[in-house]
Amino acid sequence: MSKHKNDIYGDLKKDRENEGAKPAIPAATVLLLREHKNQNQVLMLHKTSKIAFGGMWVFPGGKIDAADYINGPDDNAAARVAAARETEEEAGISIPADEFIWFAHWTPPASTARRFATWFFLTSTDDDHEIKVDGGEIQNHQWISPSDALQQHAKGEIDLAPPTWVSLFHLSRFGTIDQALNKLSEQPPRYYQTRVVQDKDGSRVALWDGDAGYPEWDAATSGARHRLTMNKAGFEFEHDAVTY
Repeated sequence: MSKHKNDIYGDLKKDRENEGAKPAIPAATVLLLREHKNQNQVLMLHKTSKIAFGGMWVFPGGKIDAADYINGPDDNAAARVAAARETEEEAGISIPADEFIWFAHWTPPASTARRFATWFFLTSTDDDHEIKVDGGEIQNHQWISPSDALQQHAKGEIDLAPPTWVSLFHLSRFGTIDQALNKLSEQPPRYYQTRVVQDKDGSRVALWDGDAGYPEWDAATSGARHRLTMNKAGFEFEHDAVTY
C-alpha cells in the first residue's frame, strides 16, 4: 500500500467498523489572513516533533477546554472562545471571537491517533502584528500565501495534514481576502466526515460527502468526486461535486 508521509489516518478496516463509536476531542483552529505587499497570506505555525501532529505546519488552534464554555453548553460558542484563546497563546495575537467566520468542521476516521473534531474559523488582521511563539510546542512561524504553501508541500519542503492542505487549497481560489471573507460568511459551514479507503492502485483516498464513492466506502465508484488521493508522490484533489 502506498502511503504519503502526511497521511495522518489509521487502519482502514477499523474505520468502517467503528465509525461514530467513540467521540472525537473537540478542537478549534483559525486561519488568520493578512495582505502584505499585494499578496494574500495566512499565518502558519511549525509544531515541534514531540507533540501531536509534530513537525507539521498548522494554523493556530487546539482543543476546547471546559473553561471555554463561558456561554453555557454551546459547542459553537466554546469553539470560538477556544480559537481566540489559542491564537493568543500560540501566536501572541488577540482577536475577538465574534470576528471569526466559521466555514468548516472536520472529523477524522475512527482509527486516527489523537482524533480531533475541529471547528475551522477564518478572519483577517492588520499587517503589523508581531508574532510571538513560545519555542516549545511551536518552533517557528511564517506568513505565506496559500498557493506557495501548497507548492512547498508538493516539493516535500513542508508537512501539511489533509485538513490543512484542503483549507489552503480553498483559500487559494480567492483573489482577495475580502472575497474569501464575504463568500465564506454567506454559506453554511462545510462538514468533512472523513472516510479513508484504498483505490485500485493501492493508494489511500480520503472521501467526503458528495463523492460518488462516499456512501459505500468505495473509491472505484464512478461519478462525482470530492476526494484527496494521498500517495507517495503527493496529494491529488478532485472536487467536481463541490464548489471551491
